[in-house]
Amino acid sequence: MLGVVDEARVLAGEGHAAWSESFSELFAQVAGEFGNAAVRRHGRAYLLGLLSQTERKNGWTLAEFAGDVSPDGLQRLLNFSPWDEDGCRDAVRRYVVRHLGDPGAVLAVDETGFLKKGRMSAGVARQYTGTAGRVENSQVGVFLAYAAPDGSRALIDRELYLPEKWTSDRERCRAAGIGDDVGFATKPELAEKMIGRAVEAGVPFAWVAGDEVYGGNRGLRGWLEGEGIAYVMAVACSEMITVPAGRFRAGELAALVPASGWQRLSCADGSKGPRLYDWALIGTASPGHQVLIRRSLAPGEKGDLELAFFRCWSPRPVTLAELVAVAGARWAVEDCFAEAKNETGLDHYQVRRYRAWYRHVTLSMLAHAFLAVTARSAWPAPAEKGA
Repeated sequence: MLGVVDEARVLAGEGHAAWSESFSELFAQVAGEFGNAAVRRHGRAYLLGLLSQTERKNGWTLAEFAGDVSPDGLQRLLNFSPWDEDGCRDAVRRYVVRHLGDPGAVLAVDETGFLKKGRMSAGVARQYTGTAGRVENSQVGVFLAYAAPDGSRALIDRELYLPEKWTSDRERCRAAGIGDDVGFATKPELAEKMIGRAVEAGVPFAWVAGDEVYGGNRGLRGWLEGEGIAYVMAVACSEMITVPAGRFRAGELAALVPASGWQRLSCADGSKGPRLYDWALIGTASPGHQVLIRRSLAPGEKGDLELAFFRCWSPRPVTLAELVAVAGARWAVEDCFAEAKNETGLDHYQVRRYRAWYRHVTLSMLAHAFLAVTARSAWPAPAEKGA
């Protein structure tokens, strides 16, 4: 679903002056993170290249777009030049909050794969990635997306997942630029780290959403509850859940829901219209905890109605419709991946070192955030009530 990108491209074509002014405003917020004037020039050129119509956004094509005779300058930008990629990340977050911020927003966490050859790129290993739908030689990045209630969304944080085979081999880590202070962290632990940064920065949001990797992690759920952060997190059908009638697998609970217990609701608008499913909500033996069940309207490939399960917790009473909307908001992070990979070169990098990965990905996130904000500013103003 790339509507946000399409709208931004149209706006850029029809109002280049306004687009340029908005870009200059954006870059002014990150300019101070670059160490000197030459590095700032390369940073600006790199961002403009990521926002260009260039099909492949790698060192050579970005250098050609910038008018450079070789990619050396832009490669130095990623590998050696003095600038603060974490400060730039924080600027991305501030920019998104300033333009898209809403206290009802959802923070959606998910990972995406970057297929790679060889074994030298930081964190690369044979591991499962949804990008390929199978085990492949790849890097995996964990990301945090900001999903506003009006449908606008952008990536605001990132961490590179390092498998234990990497963190247990310090010599290999040093060769890839990974410091001795960087230890092993699970994907849910990386998610907790990023959500914690958002909380510390005062990012306005109401919910956290994630898939089974995160919803099935008791440690992450417990941390969210301890912080008073409401969540709707997917879990496997084998998840054991205690309800007043006893302890059941999530899949068994679905069979106990009577016909009258299902309600048809849309969790979001897709490319083909509302995403309609049947939903059921089951209370558990723990206060504030519920199980949300989603059922497809038509049989899947195996001839069954497909089911999905979500653990939910909130410190306040919530309605079924609100929980359904949060469950649907999780797709925002997948939309961000598709947009950023197709339009701002999120996966087009040709770097191996740890810090260079963060630098390219952060600049791609900044470019994507610019497109999201540009598209949002082009939406018609909401009609006043009674008008």
